[in-house]
Amino acid sequence: MKNQELANIFYEIADYLTMEDEVFRPLAFKKAAVSLETMKENIEEIYKKGGIPALKEISGVGKNIAEKIEEYLKTGRIKCCEDLKKKTPIDIQELIAVEGLGPKKIKFLYQKLKIKNLKDLEKASKKHEIAPLFGFGEKTEKNILQGIEFLKTSKGRFLLGEILPLVKEIAEKLKNLKQVKKISIAGSVRRMKETIGDVDFLVASNKPAQIMDFFVSLPEVIKIWSKGKTKSSIRLKNGTDMDLRIVPEKSYGAALQYFTGSKEHNIALRKIAMTKGLKLNEYGLFRGSVKIAGENEKEIYKKLGLQWIPAEIRENQGEIEMAQKNNLPKLIEQNDIKGDLHCHSNWSDGENTIEEIAKQAVSQGYEYIGISDHTKFLKIANGLDEKKLAQQKKEIDKINVKCFTPLDAKLSNGARMSNVKCRILQGCEANILKDGSIDIKNETLKKLDFVIAGVHSSFKMPKEQMTERIIKAMQNPFVDIISHLTGRLLKHREEYEIDFDKILACAKETGTILEINANPYRLDLNAQNIRKTKEMGIKMIISSDSHHKEQLNFIEFGVSQARRGWAEKKDIVNTFSLKKLLDFLK
Repeated sequence: MKNQELANIFYEIADYLTMEDEVFRPLAFKKAAVSLETMKENIEEIYKKGGIPALKEISGVGKNIAEKIEEYLKTGRIKCCEDLKKKTPIDIQELIAVEGLGPKKIKFLYQKLKIKNLKDLEKASKKHEIAPLFGFGEKTEKNILQGIEFLKTSKGRFLLGEILPLVKEIAEKLKNLKQVKKISIAGSVRRMKETIGDVDFLVASNKPAQIMDFFVSLPEVIKIWSKGKTKSSIRLKNGTDMDLRIVPEKSYGAALQYFTGSKEHNIALRKIAMTKGLKLNEYGLFRGSVKIAGENEKEIYKKLGLQWIPAEIRENQGEIEMAQKNNLPKLIEQNDIKGDLHCHSNWSDGENTIEEIAKQAVSQGYEYIGISDHTKFLKIANGLDEKKLAQQKKEIDKINVKCFTPLDAKLSNGARMSNVKCRILQGCEANILKDGSIDIKNETLKKLDFVIAGVHSSFKMPKEQMTERIIKAMQNPFVDIISHLTGRLLKHREEYEIDFDKILACAKETGTILEINANPYRLDLNAQNIRKTKEMGIKMIISSDSHHKEQLNFIEFGVSQARRGWAEKKDIVNTFSLKKLLDFLK
């Protein structure tokens, strides 16, 4: 998908320009990159229909960047990026993935030690050449080595959020082929795992040859691993491997169950089949040589004496036993979500105005939207102080009156309005300081509709201290929600150390809500912690943590993560109506 390819190049240009001590141009390229990777429309189609003028209609894209997009679409390259690489021959995308390394530190390491890539960085760190440098030290050197090891463990995997748009695009292209009767995305993508190793497509058809020809000829393909009548394997330009399997319609359900996985779930199902004198494989469910199910996936489970099990929880972690008792939870669904409270506007480090965010929320059918900008300790994110929060409140009130129906609006006859179109709520994402205090005064927090608090600094604290730090914040009577509790960044940073059970006990006592952060780089809480939280009866909230209005769509990943943790509608507070939510908050 050209959108993501261009976004990656623009991020790369921004990092090179930052190394050159430029200020405004890197911001411009980053802003355009965010727009490209969050927009639903294909950039190639936009350009074909309207050329440069149509590109300039995209948020953050002016004449200069529109010309860069045109250059890439026509030539497959951007000259200014190549020139920057020649000037400073560094693999910046590889190095910047190491936690704690930004463009300026990378440039400094190149100037002092000629470090160009991850291999050079690891070699220099192990020889202790980095610690003596100004601004580094032994602790930073140790952290760099830990960061490199972490990157090695996640190498070859892609974030679900990175890969899903392209997977859906290819699935849609296959679906439009007249030879395709049925199609599904299978494997770990169907189970909505946080990171993906490869991608599986399953098609039902009795004319596979034309479909296989189309699949291996996709414009994104750089290598064909194999091509056959029933299975073909390819590699795309971004490094993703994809498999396509084609089966007869009569075996489609069995194949979908089999190729969805997980391996552990499938082994358990086959054992159940054996106890019933049956045989289960990708072709069907058999009694002897007679197929008793295969075309429909739900029929497979039914014949095995099981309730149908949603793909997200097929991990052999108790779901089969629950399905035998017909006692699986009714998992939360996307249309259960009534609003989003974790959204950043251009008052701090977001891209859009409050009004633009609210209108996006209306388009998604939300009943409420919460603006929760960063607060003053986080200077890099233009955090708001008490005075600015008060000013922001006035703007939100004006927009609520101008564009949206206020909560307490009444009809001309004095009757209360029951149909609230949308309500903008004011909150903040405050910082939990090292001692557990909040960086905004309680008298200001008290005036907000809700308060989110999160750790944004000093991630390497010992487990006991970090746990107490978060517990102290939860005990603040005005803190409603703890954001991204474990602090992980997938493929980039490990969780910080906490005693999760102690934090759950405190959340139970204080009524604090724990966030399921839907940003594809976070997906924090993980599925295991969501399940623990649910079992303790502690409420959660699914939040987009959006910094661009289109990122409100991240909520899809949060819902999938909640489902993987067995969460139901009743467990998630932003399935509540506006009135019920406001009553529930601290």
